[in-house]
Amino acid sequence: MTADHRSGRDADSEVVESYRLVEQVGFLMRIANQRHTAIFASRMIEGLTPPQFATLAKLREVGPCSQNRLGRLVHLDAATIKGVVDRLSGRGFVLTAEDPHDRRRRAVGLTERGHAVADTAILLAREISEATLEPLSAPEREQLVRLLKKIG
Repeated sequence: MTADHRSGRDADSEVVESYRLVEQVGFLMRIANQRHTAIFASRMIEGLTPPQFATLAKLREVGPCSQNRLGRLVHLDAATIKGVVDRLSGRGFVLTAEDPHDRRRRAVGLTERGHAVADTAILLAREISEATLEPLSAPEREQLVRLLKKIG
């Protein structure tokens, strides 16, 4: 080991020695996400994935919109939202068509079946959130949601 490498290591050794994985925000968020994802997978209907559920729930909230806008609303890139929409379309939950205002865009909307699935899934999502947040008090739940919105 060179002298330069050792001196750099000595300067950072306190940081390295005091580092505890279980105190790191990324690690803790991953664990919390794993907990939520397991609860979601065990309770959600129709085998919906979180991105598929978010897409149905957002369409239920805003109504038909362009695929591009839908992707922005649920924080998915263009390639990912296209795949999600294609899978939901294949299952009969959404319809796509040329956007009447811009033929370069695809408009996406819920089918009657998709609307019913979205309604039921939204009710389950509330229960899933409650189960995820169960260890927290009501004020802690509110604080967590507020903080997540702030960093998101």
